[in-house]
Amino acid sequence: MDEVIPEPPEGFVRSQGRGAFSTLNGPYFHKPPVEGLVSQAFFALPRHANGIGLVHGGMLSAFTDGLLASAVGHGTQKVGVTIHLSLDFLHMARQGDWVIGEARMTRATRDVAFAEGWLRARGADVLRASGIFKLMERRA
Repeated sequence: MDEVIPEPPEGFVRSQGRGAFSTLNGPYFHKPPVEGLVSQAFFALPRHANGIGLVHGGMLSAFTDGLLASAVGHGTQKVGVTIHLSLDFLHMARQGDWVIGEARMTRATRDVAFAEGWLRARGADVLRASGIFKLMERRA
């Protein structure tokens, strides 16, 4: 099935080199981090939505988990593995929306990092999140 994805929001480019899970769920887009703020986006396709055209909570959860982990990775140069993820669903995103997420690492110790983020669609806050991540060294 061909999926038509419009041009991403200004400054976003298609992400490459993600893991198989994210590649299958995507495509995802990103823009370069600015002052520790990581920005990612996806265009809500029919496969991301439930039967009434709303982006599935599981899709928003998986996207947000990766977004917060990216903020931790950017902040620590290590891999962040999720220990705890807290999500507050605030509003709906719909099929055909660009869902844009922003996150930043708020604190890190030697072994654990903390991050917070939010998702928006059509100018509305869709979700806010916080997470705790175990820090791991990258494999060679």
